[in-house]
Amino acid sequence: MKHLLALALGLLAFAACSESHTGAGSSPGSAHVTVFAASSLTGAFTEIGKQYEASNPGARVEFSFGPSDGLAQQIDQGAPAGVFASASTKWMDDVSQNGPGVSGELAFAQNKLVVITPKDNPAHIGSFEDLASPGVQLVVAAEGVPAGDYAREALDNAGIAQKAGVNIVSNELDDAAVVQKVASGEADAGIVYMSDLSAVSGASVRAVQIPEDVNVIATYPIAVVAGPGNGAEASRFVSYVTGPDGQKVLHEFGFLPAPG
Repeated sequence: MKHLLALALGLLAFAACSESHTGAGSSPGSAHVTVFAASSLTGAFTEIGKQYEASNPGARVEFSFGPSDGLAQQIDQGAPAGVFASASTKWMDDVSQNGPGVSGELAFAQNKLVVITPKDNPAHIGSFEDLASPGVQLVVAAEGVPAGDYAREALDNAGIAQKAGVNIVSNELDDAAVVQKVASGEADAGIVYMSDLSAVSGASVRAVQIPEDVNVIATYPIAVVAGPGNGAEASRFVSYVTGPDGQKVLHEFGFLPAPG
């Protein structure tokens, strides 16, 4: 009986071992890529990742989302990124010049800014200029974060940077945190990307458009990060994002086409 039990346990262990080496995540020909992407890409890239895996059996995509400046610093310090998708060319240049380097860089989308308020709009924000009104509680992303830099540039373009700057009550880690603050009623207004509206319920926030002549258009670059193993699969993912399937998803999530 003991011999039979030992044999049974051995067979179970062999089967489990065999399964672990032949499962979808590690089957012959399977491939893995880690993508570091700006937080504003969370919804779109999550969907693109699902579609990419469905179209490429055995492929596996893992994402790390966050502010572009923080992601660039992580990559510069050796974080194992295969692909970097930034909300600013500034931080792609940083990885290229101060980090491991990149290859195949392409602009794959654009974005523009919009003002959001809580649905009940307690500060009665009706225009971009209203952000400079006394007492308005304004939230933006921190300096150095692309969404924060773009917001300050737009305020400066409109000639209200000084007065609106006095109203800034919080500098957030990224655009997603700005959305959360405004949607929860912790601020009267925030400046975020147009694509952020796709990630928040219309019952939570209200949008106020920024005039085109002062708005800022953000260009998003994507590239393969130099490093061991960052070859064919990383390039295939970049091609998928810049191809018709990836571009369709980006459009659905509120992004503008890449320049040119």
